[in-house]
Amino acid sequence: MFRKIFLALAIMAILSGQVLAGTIVLKWGDTQGPTHIAVQMIGRIAKNVADRTGGGLVIQSYPGSQLGGSIQMIEGVQLGSLDITTEGAANFGQFLPAIGVMESPYVWRDAAHLEKVMNGPIGEEYNQKLISATGMRILGATYYGARQITTTSREVRGIKDMAEFKLRVPENEVFLAMANSWGAKPTPMNFNELYLALKQNVVDGEENPLPTIEAAKFYEVQKYLVKSYHIVTPRLIVINEETFQKLGGDNQKILLDCVADGIRWNNAEILRKESELEATFKNYGVTIIEVDIDEFRRPILEKVVPQFEGKWGKGAWERIQSIQ
Repeated sequence: MFRKIFLALAIMAILSGQVLAGTIVLKWGDTQGPTHIAVQMIGRIAKNVADRTGGGLVIQSYPGSQLGGSIQMIEGVQLGSLDITTEGAANFGQFLPAIGVMESPYVWRDAAHLEKVMNGPIGEEYNQKLISATGMRILGATYYGARQITTTSREVRGIKDMAEFKLRVPENEVFLAMANSWGAKPTPMNFNELYLALKQNVVDGEENPLPTIEAAKFYEVQKYLVKSYHIVTPRLIVINEETFQKLGGDNQKILLDCVADGIRWNNAEILRKESELEATFKNYGVTIIEVDIDEFRRPILEKVVPQFEGKWGKGAWERIQSIQ
């Protein structure tokens, strides 16, 4: 009975933004807005953690870039001013260059391939490298979806149509190189600035998975969806290593178990959404364009992979590709 009362009080405290004395509080930041599946996942994880620890471990969610942009939040986790963040693998390349291969164009075949590699020996190797180099630990890797290109007014039906195209990309060098290899003009900016930039034609278009395009309502300011399938993004859930060690064995296991459960839910929801959203976007008036994916892949293999082989490690891209 006492445990139920304590748990009820703990949950009320979480909802009100307050915590009980002796409670361990973890702040989790994300660039995605409150309705995105990735942020819903945080809420599910937080509830399960509070339940299983009797309210002794509390996760507070800060979506929508409340605590800064992608790189700022990664820096926060490294410094310990933020406990956890979820971010695309390539953005960790500024802190550990080798890890950028995990979000390189056309390295993943699909969500199943990503899950198998990230939950296996290769994923654990990169986790240990990240801990050693940065003091950050990977709690898990979520499937974010297959990234597609959207455009405001320009039809993109082939690689030639990307010439001088102002493409918003995340603030990392892999995406910059990808856009350059297509002949586009990469324009890095924070995610929370993107809707207005599209609306005001600061950029000609952007690239994201379909659930993100929907959650951010980019379909309101974009006319074309180009099915390039250029990147399958693993978003890494990363915690400050010192914070993780301070949790103690029981809390560590509970956190890891709840994160794993959350990831399974997230991945299933993203895949479900992807299967439905093309029709949804058509209803919004977005024109869907099928392109020759090999035409977009060739410049990546010819230019981007060789360019980054020194940072990723010789054969790293091919090693991930070879896992069946």
